[in-house]
Amino acid sequence: MRAGLGTDGPASNNDLNMFEEIDLALKLHKITSGDPKVLSARDGVELATIGGARALHLEDEIGSLEPGKRADLIVIATDAPSAQPLYDAYSHIAYALKGTDVVTTMVNGRLLMEDGRML
Repeated sequence: MRAGLGTDGPASNNDLNMFEEIDLALKLHKITSGDPKVLSARDGVELATIGGARALHLEDEIGSLEPGKRADLIVIATDAPSAQPLYDAYSHIAYALKGTDVVTTMVNGRLLMEDGRML
């Protein structure tokens, strides 16, 4: 089975914040299953990255940082208050960080935002 997370912006909740989508998906699964360990923070990050790529049948092109794939990445400010104290990166991505903590974005090797400035 292929499963991934994404966001559709104005089609439903007018939001393009993948951090919120990961957080919500994990919490909803915990509530509906009654099992707080049903999906881990790492599972949520995987659903939002390579899982989303697999769902689109694009896992050979996107979804992870590997030679030959598109260079799509974000840089997160780990000195932000929401990132402290940083014990587990996956947990922070899934539950603590916000879209505003992203300071640099690269899509297909092209910088779109650097140091918080749109290019």
